[in-house]
Amino acid sequence: MADDAELPSRDYRETVFLPETPFPMRAGLPQKEPEILARWAKADLYNSIRAERQRAGAPLFVLHDGPPYANGAIHIGHALQKTLKDFVVRSRFLLGYDVDYVPGWDCHGLPIEWQIEKELKEKGRRKDEVSKAEFRARCREYAAHWIDVQRDGFKRLGVIGDWENRYATMDYSSEAAIVAEFHKFVASGQLYRGSKPVMWSPVERTALADAEVEYHDHVSPTIWVKFPVVEGSDAARGASVVIWTTTPWTIPANRAISYSDSIDYAVYVVEAMEQGLEFEPWAKPGDKLIVAEKLAEDVFKAAKIASWRKLESVDPQGMVCEHPLHALDAHYAFQVPLLDGDHVTDDAGTGFVHTAPGHGADDYLVWLAHGHRDIPDTVDPDGAYYPHVPLFAGLKVLETEGKKAGKFGPANGAVMEKLIEAGRLLARGRMEHSYPHSWRSKAPVIFRNTPQWFIRMDEPVDTPQLGGRTLRETALEAIEATAFYPAGGKNRIRAMVETRPDWLISRQRAWGAPLAMFVDKETNQPLHDPEVDARIIAAIETEGADAWFNRPVTDFLGGHDPDRYEKIDDILDVWFDSGSTHAFTLENREHTKWPADLYLEGSDQHRGWFQSSLLESSGTRGRAPYDAILTHGFTMDENGEKMSKSKGNVVDPQAVIRESGAEIIRLWAAMIDYSDDSRIGKTVLQTTADAYRKLRNTVRYMLGALADYSPDEAVELEQMPPLERFILHRLWELDAQVRAGYEGYVFQDVIRPIIEFCQNELSSLFFDIRRDSLYCDRPDALRRRAARTVMDAVFERLTAWLAPLMPFTMEEAWTTRYPQALSNCLRQIPETPADWRNDAEAERWAKIQLVTSVVTGALEVERREKRLGAALEAAPVVHVADAALLAAFDGLDAAEVFRTSQATLAAGEGPAGAFRLAEAPGVAVEPLKAQGAKCARSWRILPEVGSDPRYPDLSLRDADAVAAWDAARA
Repeated sequence: MADDAELPSRDYRETVFLPETPFPMRAGLPQKEPEILARWAKADLYNSIRAERQRAGAPLFVLHDGPPYANGAIHIGHALQKTLKDFVVRSRFLLGYDVDYVPGWDCHGLPIEWQIEKELKEKGRRKDEVSKAEFRARCREYAAHWIDVQRDGFKRLGVIGDWENRYATMDYSSEAAIVAEFHKFVASGQLYRGSKPVMWSPVERTALADAEVEYHDHVSPTIWVKFPVVEGSDAARGASVVIWTTTPWTIPANRAISYSDSIDYAVYVVEAMEQGLEFEPWAKPGDKLIVAEKLAEDVFKAAKIASWRKLESVDPQGMVCEHPLHALDAHYAFQVPLLDGDHVTDDAGTGFVHTAPGHGADDYLVWLAHGHRDIPDTVDPDGAYYPHVPLFAGLKVLETEGKKAGKFGPANGAVMEKLIEAGRLLARGRMEHSYPHSWRSKAPVIFRNTPQWFIRMDEPVDTPQLGGRTLRETALEAIEATAFYPAGGKNRIRAMVETRPDWLISRQRAWGAPLAMFVDKETNQPLHDPEVDARIIAAIETEGADAWFNRPVTDFLGGHDPDRYEKIDDILDVWFDSGSTHAFTLENREHTKWPADLYLEGSDQHRGWFQSSLLESSGTRGRAPYDAILTHGFTMDENGEKMSKSKGNVVDPQAVIRESGAEIIRLWAAMIDYSDDSRIGKTVLQTTADAYRKLRNTVRYMLGALADYSPDEAVELEQMPPLERFILHRLWELDAQVRAGYEGYVFQDVIRPIIEFCQNELSSLFFDIRRDSLYCDRPDALRRRAARTVMDAVFERLTAWLAPLMPFTMEEAWTTRYPQALSNCLRQIPETPADWRNDAEAERWAKIQLVTSVVTGALEVERREKRLGAALEAAPVVHVADAALLAAFDGLDAAEVFRTSQATLAAGEGPAGAFRLAEAPGVAVEPLKAQGAKCARSWRILPEVGSDPRYPDLSLRDADAVAAWDAARA
């Protein structure tokens, strides 16, 4: 029989407590997430959380949803915004609130009308061949379809809310509420009908509000036009005032010329023209021209005038000119006065401003300021001259149909030709400048005089809500009372409200909530009869806005004479619709409140929904419908460029979900600084996925290490080793950071500290040091029990802290550990004991980690040079000159801290050849090899291996653990 020493060693693997968990390393989120969503739906998660919070008497928090437009599948901007809203909802639930969040949709407006018109064209039908009732029904059906599509997309992102009771501006009850809000403005006298130039889209055939206009570079024709002086000083007689404009088509509507009394003007005589030109200039030697002195040279160069002479200075006050088209048609025989205007500058042009009061805001105001009231109508809704406009009847300013839609029509060219014929064109050119465009059609807009309905911004309102204040004053006071995240949003919206014009609320379209009112034909004032209003509201609640368009007026007017009243068929600005959503979402509903705690949208909504809601609520309730506003930036591609299909740089959230899961989008949204424009693309998503894997592996390791953990093995704080006390201190610090981050909606300040904690303190320190103890200590060992006690505390907090941001993964982790438990989403943030704070341990471990970094560096060199393999082969001698650094190791096993088999700490500088790091002065490491035998179970190299004759190949610690293991199974 062979000697005992030759017997094969025992296989100790079954005695090692390796982590065990069914929680997979590969997430499989695209498959796993729908399963979790199904469980949440079955449990009615959102309402279940609310019910639990309400039973506990939780404070109410209301996030009012800014409605996305029901047109098309969701894009990455939608995904970011709805995910941020879900962060708010879930984090407020976590903090112990009862959260009211009702998702909603904006359904009326032009984009849907266009789609229906397009569908009709594809079927060979025109819009005017379809009844308004059929057209509106098609719009309603179209919007309903996209609501369903978008709702499914938002739910797939993990967004929770009261989906079953979602709101839509096209719901009958919503349309009735919108009209009721409109009636409040009528009743308070804030509404008026005015004939004034408004921004008009010929392509869309409707007026546009400021919020519906964006500015793009645009090339326009420029012309310099001579207006002969017929009244003025002796010096001005026989001269012409020169104007410059980028809108030649407005010349037929000219009624005046504006000047500034702060600009110096002079009369110049042309002496010679440039020679060798390919065309004959329109100026001639002897012509007398009046322009601003500062701009004279620029004007004459444009006119190809080679030399000129100043005759004398001139004051334009009281001067009168002849219209430049007077010679061609008697219609233009009126006088053109010169009017002093504050808007005139000498930055460019001629120092004079051609003034067409029907086609410009400044033109209109200066015309009225000088006592004029008649505003000429020259251009119809299609952007063509009316039949009564001589020389140009029927010509279009902009093309409105076909491939040329939005391009210049023949009007500009025709006007220039007639000016040449009349001998009044001095020069022409082209200019690229910023020009208003419809944000929907992207086509240029024009200023066009048209009767519209407005809400006054600057007239005192004698209602209990406004108390004699103007709407502008009330809105500005409301802004001051509102919290803004980020704070810069306040200045932005304030500047817009301070300078905005009266609120244009009427539109000449079909799909929308109506301006449901009657106007007295004799007084031109709206009829305000509560009984009439009540009948209108009742009909709309029953039949929707269609009732206003389909029913006879007698159904509403009651005893009023129908012949005396004009029925208004305009529809309301969609911004009025969405600005009224607070009225039917936050009022007259259970378990909610008005005003909302928070509105959250993109930064562009300072001029959109935030502002329309502010104005609507200020005008009807005397304050904003929100206490706070949070804004996010736009989503760009990885290069910071705007996404577009033509560039091929669009990130489709549905594609990301199919490939990687919604959790990756959510983690990306949590990690970015959403207050600024954010970037996303393949590289960014890969970085996010890497961060996700590290977090998942952290959770997975804890689940495995906590297998079969029982509260009975918990260790009290007083018995905890220093490392565990430090981790508990870090949990105490993180608890404050997480709460502050969620309270302030700075989700980046939640996720990034947690990621750093998982990577630095957990994986690289706590798990690494305690791995040997967790695997090899006997189950009842204090050190192992303490490690698992702390790990349990970490798990409890990480799964709660991350639940708002990564709900799918935290739900999976929670139910893996507690299969019979309710959803992780029902939990509130765990309280963290104040006595976990331990600044002394934090200072100690900062010193320990500094010393450890030198040891790690030394061992890396040894491994690279192949003098050592694993760290367990080492027995470093660590020299520490700083007594405070050395004292940090008091009571600790240095070898355990360094993850080596043996280690020696020595006071002093150490030998010259020892390893050192510049960032850790006074620390030197001699990376010696461990002496002794290798433990067959823990692989540590120790002289004591074999000391226990029962287990000759084990260290004493391992022998004790195996003996306990054997005894438990005997």
